[in-house]
Amino acid sequence: MQFVRSLIFNVSIYVAMLVIALAYFIPALVSRDWAHRACHAWCGYVRWALRVIVGLETEVRGVPPTGEVVIAAKHQSFLDIVVIYSSVPRGKFIMKRELMYAPMLGQYALRIGCVPVNRGKRGAAIEQMKRDVEKGRVEPGQLIIYPQGTRVAPGDKRPYKVGTGILYEQLGQDCVPVATNVGHFWPKRGVLRKPGVAVVEFLEPIPAGLPVKDFMGTLEERVETRSDELLAEAKGARA
Repeated sequence: MQFVRSLIFNVSIYVAMLVIALAYFIPALVSRDWAHRACHAWCGYVRWALRVIVGLETEVRGVPPTGEVVIAAKHQSFLDIVVIYSSVPRGKFIMKRELMYAPMLGQYALRIGCVPVNRGKRGAAIEQMKRDVEKGRVEPGQLIIYPQGTRVAPGDKRPYKVGTGILYEQLGQDCVPVATNVGHFWPKRGVLRKPGVAVVEFLEPIPAGLPVKDFMGTLEERVETRSDELLAEAKGARA
């Protein structure tokens, strides 16, 4: 039965994406504010449908930032993208360049200020990120980046990439780390969505101005430690 509910949920969110994208399309072309409203509306629907159809609540802990900051988050599944974006007023992501060509999704991502990069060429990607982010500084918002560069299953370990530290240094902004356990309920692959309480937690900001090496060490320690604690909490709740 949970598989059927998950399947219904998955179909519904793509239908909702199409409906909302078309409904907001003209206003979004005129104003970035409307593009953000469209994306927030869809994220709100996803979280509502998760609760109603699947039985999965989404909880936000900590204080989501509203000013100009870098958000460096643990990435476990598509759900953390939805919850983080829905929690801040003007989020924009460092995203894979291929997503630019996804119907509707790519157009809205560019409209809200997302920065596409080619992950296949690490050095070139970092330089491109620096240039594109610098150009985009006129647009207010919260720059969201995933330091590990890809989705990582709960409990797995992958290195943190230095590109996050370079952007932190270049922008001279505080960084808000984000921990999560969403991958325990909404895995990287597959249809099944588990009931429970998926948590995204905004942690204490790391102030601007630290050396990149110190920043990266602090970021990884905070995010990994708290994400492991949230995973244990999720497993304990289902025991």
